[in-house]
Amino acid sequence: MKTRVVGYVRVSTQGQVKDGYSLAYQVEEIQRYCAHHNLELLDIYKDEGISGAKVDEDDLAIERDGLQEMLSDLKWRDVKYIVVLNTSRLWRADMVKVLIQRELRRNQVDVKAIEQPSYSIYAHDPNDFLVNGMMELLDQYQRLEIALKLSRGRRKKAQQGGYAGGRVAYGYKATKGQKTLSVDPVQAETVRRVFDLKEQHPSWSLAQIAAELNQEGYTTVQGKPFSKVQVKRMFMAG
Repeated sequence: MKTRVVGYVRVSTQGQVKDGYSLAYQVEEIQRYCAHHNLELLDIYKDEGISGAKVDEDDLAIERDGLQEMLSDLKWRDVKYIVVLNTSRLWRADMVKVLIQRELRRNQVDVKAIEQPSYSIYAHDPNDFLVNGMMELLDQYQRLEIALKLSRGRRKKAQQGGYAGGRVAYGYKATKGQKTLSVDPVQAETVRRVFDLKEQHPSWSLAQIAAELNQEGYTTVQGKPFSKVQVKRMFMAG
């Protein structure tokens, strides 16, 4: 029986495309590696950050939907490895590395890095001990800060009918210069359909609801198919 794996590819700057790290190149290398090592490649998750938006090279200032979806799917996908060209596709900063590795360990998944054949997240790294300690302190600090400042202020604004900033829930839109949100009619129709599907098929998983949305022709704001992560966000916002 073949070992089941998923792949992950990422391009964060236009320069990386020129330097040979294009998504297509990474995909081909992963497919070739899996075929050569008799691995069953279930899926390849992708993130491309070259749309013109400023990208933080430490991976701390951008959202990577492909990475988040992959980490979420590990809870139900029975895979042993994530295959990448090299570990810099997953992380660059030590803090990001520790956070991702936490999720991988929870799901008993390791990393296969094509350009780093001996790499394993379970190999001892002295730097990780220090960073883990720092992250635990940072987690505590952020929880206190959010509890004492951010959440209180945003909750008060929301209670007064105002827009408190941050990500706008799917189904609404924020107009520049205004302090209130308005309903986006197209997105609102998608949200209604999500709740209808859940009511009609209470046993369906998030992935099944996402698949049905895609089958019916619904798309995200970016015109892409829905994932289970995005469906979950709609339920949480509702």
